[in-house]
Order: sequence, then structure tokens, then C-alpha cells
Amino acid sequence: MTTTLPRAARPRRFAVLRHSGILARRSLAKSARNPGPIVNGVITPALFMVLFLYLFGRPVAGSTAEYLRYLFPGILVMGAGLAGMISTGAAINLDLKNGVTDRFRSLPISRTAPLLGSVLADILRYAIAVAVLFVLGVLLGFRPQGGALAAVGAAGLAVLFGFCLSWVTVYLGVLVKSAEAVLAFGFLAFLPLQLGSSLAAPTDTLPGWLRAWADVNPVTHVMDACRALLNGTPDGGSTGLALLWSGLLFAVFCPLAVRAYGRQE
Repeated sequence: MTTTLPRAARPRRFAVLRHSGILARRSLAKSARNPGPIVNGVITPALFMVLFLYLFGRPVAGSTAEYLRYLFPGILVMGAGLAGMISTGAAINLDLKNGVTDRFRSLPISRTAPLLGSVLADILRYAIAVAVLFVLGVLLGFRPQGGALAAVGAAGLAVLFGFCLSWVTVYLGVLVKSAEAVLAFGFLAFLPLQLGSSLAAPTDTLPGWLRAWADVNPVTHVMDACRALLNGTPDGGSTGLALLWSGLLFAVFCPLAVRAYGRQE
């Protein structure tokens, strides 16, 4: 004997995406009331760009205009990566700590929707940060030599990497006891990941010990790939490495975060 479920009780297709989209709108509404993380994700790389440009432009490249061509792609990746390392994990940790997650679990929604919703909202935040940095770069004199399509590709690669990197702090946000610990980790990870890279100077000009790290640092590969796209130069395989690292980060930390989140029940 078979039992036919009522239409309303049948599992609906794409329910996870629908629930995640609703919670993504909630996350964006929170950002509208508290835009601090977005502002920080734009202001910090913008300050680095202006400081590096006028402090090191002439000594490193001979002119600020030439140095901006090298520096700006790295700042673009920093804008998306900085937001990915800090904002998402702290927001999820606060929801767990304040009991909001318990309310989500009482609803007939997918158990992974709160995680996916928060990360999907971050994609828009990264896009805003990248767009603002592009405007600032153009005002300072940067012009994409690779054309408009390559510029869109570089922006998309930076956002993709920020999205994949955010799963690291999502996982951490589920595990640790406080949002302050997530923020502390984000700050500590910022220094070796973002600054120990090809951001300010080519890796072959760095001291040996720092060059060894920068050459294997995934951020270096993403920056070099964006640099090649924006300047219309050969990428030397950096685009493939950037996509590989992004895929590895997502494949490892997304399942870990979802599994740890499910164990919080």
C-alpha cells in the first residue's frame, strides 16, 4: 500500500535556495542598519592603496602612475578578501549566541539555509566593495589595459575568492564561543595572507623567507591573476592556480561548516 503526500507536504524543489534567499535579504537588511563591516571592507583597502601609492610609488616603480597599475589589482583582491575573513563568521556566531539560530531551527526551513543565506548576502557586499574600489582607482588614474571584459573578469575572480575564503570564518564562527574571537582570527590572518603576498611588490624582490611564503600564498595567485587580466599581460598560470585555490577552500570548509552547524542542535 502506498501513501501519497498532500501537495503542500511534498518536498519542494530548490527549497534550500529559496530559504537561503530569504535569509540573505535578512542579512542585507541588517547591513543597511549597521553598514560598519561594509565600510571597513572598503576603507581599509582604500587607505592601503593611497598610502602605498604615495609612499612607495616612486621608489618601487619610478612613478605613481606606473605603480598604480601594479598595486590596484592587489587592493581589489584585498577588498573582497578582507570582507570574507571578518564579516560572515562573526555574524553567524552572534546569531548562535543570541538564540536567533534556535528560532530558525523551529521553522520548516533547511538547516543549512542560515549559513548559505549569510554567505550569499556577502557576495553583494563584496561586489559593492569592489565597485567602490574601482571608482577610487579610476579617480587616482588607473585604467584597465585589458579592456572592459577583462576588468569584469578580474572583479568576478576577486569576489569568487572572497566568497570561498569566507567559508573559513563561517566554520570558525560556528566553532568558537564569541564573535570577538572570530574578529581576532580575521585580523591575525589578515597580516600573513594579505600583506605576505605580491600586493605591494613582486615576490622576487622579497627576502628569501618571505618570498617562500608569498610564492605559495593563495592570495598571491589571485592578485597575480587579477593583475594579468587588468593590465592585459600573460598570467603565467596564475588564473588556474587562483581558481584551484578557490575551489579547494570551498570544497574543504563549506562541508566542515555545514557539519559543525548541524551539530549545534
